[in-house]
Amino acid sequence: MALWGGRFEGQADPLFREINDSLPFDYRLAPQDIRGSIAWARAIHRAGVLSADDLMKLTATLESLAAEVAADPALPSRANDEDVHSWVERRLIESLGSLGKKLHTGRSRNDQVATDLRLWVRDEIDARMNELAAARRSLIEIAERELRCDPPTVLSGYTHLQRAQPVLFSHWALAYEAMLERDSQRFADARRRMNICPLGSGALAGTAYQVDRAQIARDLGFDAPTTNSLDGVSDRDFVLETLAAASITAAHVSRLGEDLILYGSQEFALVEFDDSVSSGSSLMPQKKNPDAAELLRGKAGRVIGSLVSLLVTVKGLPLAYNKDLQEDKEPIFDAMDHLSVCLRVVPRIMSTLKVRRDACRKGAQGGHSNATDLADYLVSKGVPFREAHDIVGAVVRHAIGMGLAIEQLQLEELTRFSSVIQSDVFSSLSLQAGLAKREIPGGTGPHHVAHALANAKARLPAR
Repeated sequence: MALWGGRFEGQADPLFREINDSLPFDYRLAPQDIRGSIAWARAIHRAGVLSADDLMKLTATLESLAAEVAADPALPSRANDEDVHSWVERRLIESLGSLGKKLHTGRSRNDQVATDLRLWVRDEIDARMNELAAARRSLIEIAERELRCDPPTVLSGYTHLQRAQPVLFSHWALAYEAMLERDSQRFADARRRMNICPLGSGALAGTAYQVDRAQIARDLGFDAPTTNSLDGVSDRDFVLETLAAASITAAHVSRLGEDLILYGSQEFALVEFDDSVSSGSSLMPQKKNPDAAELLRGKAGRVIGSLVSLLVTVKGLPLAYNKDLQEDKEPIFDAMDHLSVCLRVVPRIMSTLKVRRDACRKGAQGGHSNATDLADYLVSKGVPFREAHDIVGAVVRHAIGMGLAIEQLQLEELTRFSSVIQSDVFSSLSLQAGLAKREIPGGTGPHHVAHALANAKARLPAR
């Protein structure tokens, strides 16, 4: 059943239907289309188009249809209709006859699909925010676990993938929690901006029926109606903004996956993945591969690609609606599906992750990562920092030549590089001393990490 057949004769070319029909993917909008249709039925009843009995019959039939879809979400996809809107209308007409044909009075597929998609994206944003909260919680929990150790787990921090300075493992975990918190804020901001209702915009010029658009918006949980009918039917900013938030989230999750892949490798051997989130090799019996983490990294490209795809689709469209906008759905459907599984697997990885604390500590002590602490020691003795930097560089070069850590050098050796160095230098070169010096908001000092952990827990939404 086509919604536009009167102007045309004969049957549509099968190849045209293949490129034109969207039911194979937009069937996912059926729950939202039904919700929007109930709101529209109430609106045109208030406008005098439908009687109270008509409204009752339409609403009951639509609610029955919604129950069918809830029981079998793929039900519409097995039909032969052009799109989800045609499927809903056909089912109404089959049940109610000519009354089913009245529902579309004053409504266009243009404002209908714009409304459906906003409702779907809003539902998905809410789901992603819940998943982000669970992922953040898992990072907080492992941060709390490793901070409670005696001593707290210390990890080598890296820049340029070279050992840089020691940090608490908890500080590392909270860095990713901070990223995911911002991602949640971006989704919330996108939700706030998109929560306006296009229904009543008609095809492009607004409906000719005196419907109460503010009430329609309230009925569907929107904050207000859209202010311009041309924009209302053609705007896909809300999809782009949601895809942008999804892409940044996917990039953050990818970075987490990459860190875990590196730390779990035999070369680093700082963490070990649980068997439940790992796989083996079809050829090499000894292999244990971090596939879950690798897919966190791999799926990011797919999500980012969805954003780029839709940006290219909409960049040159004239006002108002164009059929190109049918291509808005598959990118957002795909991106949200794959981001969802990534976010849901993060807690599985983190809750079962084994941290090799001794290896982490050994790594934090290696690579002359206390060189900056030695420079700070020299500064405390009155040496200008740039001069101290040069002195410590020479000390490191000497230590490398000797195959020793800085703290393993004798005092007599150190004093060759600067006469201000005294025996108290060694107390400045330990891991504990280096961490304790960084008791500053945002730093890796144990007390401030504990404070940051408490704040992160407080900011988490309730379960």
